Amino acid sequence: MNTKNTALSFQAGETVVYPGHGLGVITGIEGQEVAGFKLELLVLSLDAGKVTVRIPLAKAKSSGLRKLSEPAIVNQALAILSGKARAKRGMWNRRAADYQERISTGQLTAVAEVLRDLNRGPQQEEASYSERQIFEGALDFTVKEIAAVRQITETEARKLIEQGLADAPRSSKLAGSEAAA
Repeated sequence: MNTKNTALSFQAGETVVYPGHGLGVITGIEGQEVAGFKLELLVLSLDAGKVTVRIPLAKAKSSGLRKLSEPAIVNQALAILSGKARAKRGMWNRRAADYQERISTGQLTAVAEVLRDLNRGPQQEEASYSERQIFEGALDFTVKEIAAVRQITETEARKLIEQGLADAPRSSKLAGSEAAA
């Protein structure tokens, strides 16, 4: 097994993305014995230190744990936000499951697509409760990662995202279907 290489790719103090949980800071790497097996664990502090998670080094990659996105990926995500939304048809529960699946990948561009597709512009209040929840979760994730990568405040990152969403073309067909919904 390649445990040492995995350990070297993550360092204490590094900000990482843990899909489904958001951004966290690696506070250390510790050894622990579980059921007679000695494990090396990455210790992550999530949600500004409110939650601590331990991930076995051997499972770090398969869990989706990754380093922050490169600046080029952030630029790509911001470009996606200002693109044309893909109108989804079908049952809301299937679309919601698709959105949640894309968010749970933890990939910034996939989450940006969800934001773009759920964006209703100034009419965001007209979205259903579950749409708003998914939108807000995706927005929060995107704000935090962009702020961390660009080393700006979350307020500045939110403004960048809102500007991208405001620049997105709104088709009259989509606006009409939203009014009907």
